Amino acid sequence: MTTVSLPTLERTVVPYALQAAEPWPVPALKPQWNRVAFAAAHVVADPLAPVDPWLEIAIDWEATLAYRHHLWRLGFGVAEAMDTAQRGMGLDWAHSLDLIRRSVAEARTVPGAVVFSGAGTDHLVASSVTTIDDVIAAYEMQCAAIEAAGGRIILMASRALAACARASDDYVHVYGRILSQVREPVIVHWLGEMFDPALAGYWIGAGGLASDPEHERATQVCAEVIRAHPQKVDGVKVSLLAAHKEIALRDLLPSGVRMYTGDDFNFAALIGGDSTGHSDALLGIFDCIAPAAAAALTALADGERERFDRILAPTVPLSRHIFAAPTRYYKTGVVFMAWLNGHQSHFTLVGGQQSARSLVHLATLFRLADQARLLRDPEMAAARMRSFLAVHGVGA
Repeated sequence: MTTVSLPTLERTVVPYALQAAEPWPVPALKPQWNRVAFAAAHVVADPLAPVDPWLEIAIDWEATLAYRHHLWRLGFGVAEAMDTAQRGMGLDWAHSLDLIRRSVAEARTVPGAVVFSGAGTDHLVASSVTTIDDVIAAYEMQCAAIEAAGGRIILMASRALAACARASDDYVHVYGRILSQVREPVIVHWLGEMFDPALAGYWIGAGGLASDPEHERATQVCAEVIRAHPQKVDGVKVSLLAAHKEIALRDLLPSGVRMYTGDDFNFAALIGGDSTGHSDALLGIFDCIAPAAAAALTALADGERERFDRILAPTVPLSRHIFAAPTRYYKTGVVFMAWLNGHQSHFTLVGGQQSARSLVHLATLFRLADQARLLRDPEMAAARMRSFLAVHGVGA
């Protein structure tokens, strides 16, 4: 039995015995699920690049693209250059476009591979003189670049729009302009303020708050935008970490427009659904739990709801921990999982963000990942965890 001595919240160090690995299946062919499922994928930093990590970006392209192949093999679409890839928190637009071009090109080599990529306004530095027309031009530029690469678009929330919009009509105007121009239906992404505080009051305008009444108003505006352009919207991804808010918007969507859950707290119940409906999925947590999530989605498609629930149940506490406040630092846990599972040789993030979570937080993540049977090689994971603990003076 493999054992690791892990720190606790009580500042003690306690032996922890790992479970045996779960042999999650890898399908020979692309699975036929009854839910559309995207995994928002992380980027792998290059730890050997001679750069200052807080100031410069260095990406290990081989390892980054290999991880996309891992997700495609399991049956997931890839949501590219999103917040899971540290978009706006370490990854700038220039590197995002490079990533998108490489990923879209790589997908062409994989039968059935799907990629949608994030288009935003993050190259535009908002200031007191930024106008709505500036925001529109920024969106147009990024959308055109992705379409030129042959990619499909996820229309990301805009910090610049949140900063300069005075009222909900500004959002209706901006999204209307962009949706009227896109070649193929897009996924609209409503990213909540828990993921990015700069997006508080989105869809409402200046003075919007992160309260339930304000979210109800925002839901109405978002639905209005989508109902005005149903042929240009494949779906909407909602990342508000509140199931009732997602369901409220889901109930307002026109026929044929999907609700992609971005709720990393309540995803299992929302995807499973009930008599009132269900959500499809576009989730950062799927980067971490892809093998188990693929098995669960296969069970759901086979009519085995109990097995679906049983597989995903232990992944929910792990996801709630990884996405705990401050939620914007969840990428640290995502990359830590990829390192523990041997998908990359190091625990380093773009922007040096491996330091964004505490040792105790990551030790708890390790326990929860094991309890969800998500450590594919427990001995390797334990060895890596011991080396990480030793650097922090535990067990050295």
